[in-house]
Amino acid sequence: MSNDATALLLRAEGLHKSYHGKPALKGVDIELRAGEMLALLGPNGAGKSTLLQLLTGLFTPDQGQIEVLGHDMRRHPARALAGLGVVFQQSALDLDLTVMANLLFHTDLHGIPRDVARERIDAGLAAIGLQDQARAVVRGLSGGTRRKVELARALLHRPRVLLMDEATVGLDPASRQHLLDSVRALCRENGMAVLWATHLIEEVKTADRLLLLHQGTVRFDGRIEAFMAAAGGEDFQTEVLRALQQPGL
Repeated sequence: MSNDATALLLRAEGLHKSYHGKPALKGVDIELRAGEMLALLGPNGAGKSTLLQLLTGLFTPDQGQIEVLGHDMRRHPARALAGLGVVFQQSALDLDLTVMANLLFHTDLHGIPRDVARERIDAGLAAIGLQDQARAVVRGLSGGTRRKVELARALLHRPRVLLMDEATVGLDPASRQHLLDSVRALCRENGMAVLWATHLIEEVKTADRLLLLHQGTVRFDGRIEAFMAAAGGEDFQTEVLRALQQPGL
């Protein structure tokens, strides 16, 4: 691999965040490299959504630093955010617009010329098998299809880092697996770095690394093989649940 293939694309260090005096994150560190899929796993209330909100610039950490492609989120937010693609837990599509209108709105926000935007949209929809859905109104699409549209939208400005925040919530198993496969292919074929936040243990196994978050702290960060070796067990789900009930590994 070239140096670029393993380049550090996202780094967060010492992130703290509290709401009304109640800590949500307590000194979280995270690194994400090109071509890597990192599964962020934790139960509801672990701090996953708060971490994603900080990484996407929706909120500012009380303490800590975030860099995307070497750009500090506080000092150069526009440059940092330009390197991110995001699919949120809650759909951000306008249900009463067509797929094309939703995607063009996104490219307009990023200042992409319309001729370039249409080329990228056509290619993006074709890549996920939705080239015939460009004129379809989003409200009439299935949940799985809407998620595919959101993934296509997140990639239109050519980000190097993709953040997926509980993106499979409400999807059937087949749609969930297809979305996972599509994102994994982006890592493998395009060298994209992906942070996949989930509370579903079965979604983690396709990732390169696991970051286990519980009550605002990192319980484990490393490869799944290393997690299992440290845990000393045989069943991944059992060991994850055990790790979330003990002080640490």
